[in-house]
Amino acid sequence: MKYASEAAKAAAVEETAGSVTPAHTATFEDDGQRSTRNRVARSILDHGPSTAAELAQRLRLTQAAVRRHLDSLVADNVVEPREQRVYGSRGRGRPAKAFALTDCGRDAFDQAYDSLAADALRWIAQTAGGGELGDAAVAAFARARLAAQAVAYREAVEGADPEHRTEALARALTADGYAATARSAPVGEQLCQHHCPVAHVAEQFPQLCEAETEVFSRLLGTHVQRLATIAHGDGVCTTFVPKNRSTPRTTHTSTASASTSGRNPA
Repeated sequence: MKYASEAAKAAAVEETAGSVTPAHTATFEDDGQRSTRNRVARSILDHGPSTAAELAQRLRLTQAAVRRHLDSLVADNVVEPREQRVYGSRGRGRPAKAFALTDCGRDAFDQAYDSLAADALRWIAQTAGGGELGDAAVAAFARARLAAQAVAYREAVEGADPEHRTEALARALTADGYAATARSAPVGEQLCQHHCPVAHVAEQFPQLCEAETEVFSRLLGTHVQRLATIAHGDGVCTTFVPKNRSTPRTTHTSTASASTSGRNPA
């Protein structure tokens, strides 16, 4: 009999000797497959919607192997395929599919207390009287929460050179679990948060996104524009930061409203 590898041959010898059963071998293989699928899902979480080619390069796997894991993740409703956005002129052929985490997929990462947080914010709103008073109370809580987080963010931003402040903020956000990156964009930069630990709560209470946008604006010393959020179904929270800005100590605030904050204007 021929074996595909020495490891397979050794396993077969051990199985014949009775030391390893087929069930044990299957369990070992399943665990290995599951571990790799988790790596694929985690990579999408950390880097945002990704193509099979991007995942293969990032994880040092073949594209064929990545596609098998993606098929399993799609079947389990952990990821979903999306049309990849193409900026500028599009080349020949159909654009590659990008795979993004579904709500179920995000549930596996750091969102065990969503229900408790939503209930608490709902209680704050009701205790304040509901309606506009309730919305204002939730907004006040969101600002207070972000103000505490912003202390560490401000230290990171003010300690960086002006041209690297968005990148410094991204690193500080990553330390808090937001898997953030900064990249160049026409006439500015894009601050991208590939994960949001409070996405499900922010879907119900957009004041959380609005308060975060205001904090970014104050830290970076300019009016920033929120282009997309995970809370509204986008794959990544994206904030545009224009090039011309003052020092982080200025107090410009975002003018994004509850009806537009987090939504892609396009």
